[in-house]
Amino acid sequence: MNPMVLQRHEKRSVYDNVIYQFHKAADMMGLDPDIRKVLESTHREIVVHFPARMDDGRIKIFTGYRVQHNDALGPFKGGLRFHPNVDIDEVRALATWMTWKSAIAEIPFGGAKGGIQIDPSKHSQAELERITRRFTYSLRDVIGPEYDIPAPDVNTNSKIMAWIADTYLSMIPAQEHQRSLHVVTGKPVEMGGSLGRDKATGQGLAYVVEEWAKDAKFSLDKATFLVQGFGNVGSWSARLLAAHGAELIAAEDVTGAVMNRDGIDPMELTRHVQVNGGVGGYPKSTPIDHETFLRTKADILIPAALEGQITEETAPILNVRLVAEGANGPTDPEGDEILQARGIEVIPDVLCNAGGVIVSYFEWLQNKRSESWDLEEVDTRLKKKMQTAYHKVRETASRYAFNTDWRTAAYIVALSKLEKVYKERGIFP
Repeated sequence: MNPMVLQRHEKRSVYDNVIYQFHKAADMMGLDPDIRKVLESTHREIVVHFPARMDDGRIKIFTGYRVQHNDALGPFKGGLRFHPNVDIDEVRALATWMTWKSAIAEIPFGGAKGGIQIDPSKHSQAELERITRRFTYSLRDVIGPEYDIPAPDVNTNSKIMAWIADTYLSMIPAQEHQRSLHVVTGKPVEMGGSLGRDKATGQGLAYVVEEWAKDAKFSLDKATFLVQGFGNVGSWSARLLAAHGAELIAAEDVTGAVMNRDGIDPMELTRHVQVNGGVGGYPKSTPIDHETFLRTKADILIPAALEGQITEETAPILNVRLVAEGANGPTDPEGDEILQARGIEVIPDVLCNAGGVIVSYFEWLQNKRSESWDLEEVDTRLKKKMQTAYHKVRETASRYAFNTDWRTAAYIVALSKLEKVYKERGIFP
């Protein structure tokens, strides 16, 4: 047993938060102590320093990471992010969350994550391609279609996945090419990607919010919501909730925050972001500061930016009924405690944003089977997976004392599945 005590005012890392949440759930369910030791540590951590040539001919050294947390349920699976704040601690946390997420979603993957410490906005497309291909070359021995399958994450997209796939395929025998296309997911559709992958995380979030609304006897028509982070996840979540009649009234990203109490058209805002690089300056709105954004009264908040946004400083000022976590780790343990005490419901990240890895699994399956599913089939299968996961977490939350919080319940769902697997297979030697 390792009852990691939550120390207030002590600065903890993202991975510390993950381990705290893990032990909280493990204590509550009585997780086998030997299996606890296995799951609280990562399987492998790779740090690479690699060169890439810049457009002016200079060589620059970059640092990249790949952390493989656990593969008891299947191959390692997880995204790659390009961001200046990427470090080993963050990647450890993200890899661990991927293990829980796959277990909750009942898909045969383990957890991994990776990235490069880089600000992609400061590099040309040609430089990003060379950096991506050299990073792929550095990881050539630790990724593979049946071993570790990367996917898009923050600041990465289908084009970057295409570069990774092409580089990997160029390093294996020609007769293996068609059998190895699923080395990455999130590829362009023309290259074997799945329909619906671009909206998958937002679509999954919308499905679980629909289920929550049914349980709460709450109408999404005319409901108001806020979105923090208006990239792929945030923009798709906004568009899909708007289809239910819900109204986006404020949005925030690194370029600022904007508000319009009469409603913001998510499609118009998405186009503005694509042209201008962020929500700042959106003409049909009023600029607001970060604190005003957080204090805005609404029914739902969708944090879809980076980790650590809802803390003991910000949780007390939120004025919403539900937090639907589109990002990974937006709420730290202190923030969780405050939201719970205030009666603000939380659909946790490991459930709420699992749509991305689920549709990645669908893409992986389609590639393995040489199939191509239409969008209706992808959406139908995703909806069933998300609904099943939601109901499992809901039932687990109600089964434990005092209706435990949903994050702990989601962790218990994941840990229970992994515990069963380890008890069946044993631990070598």
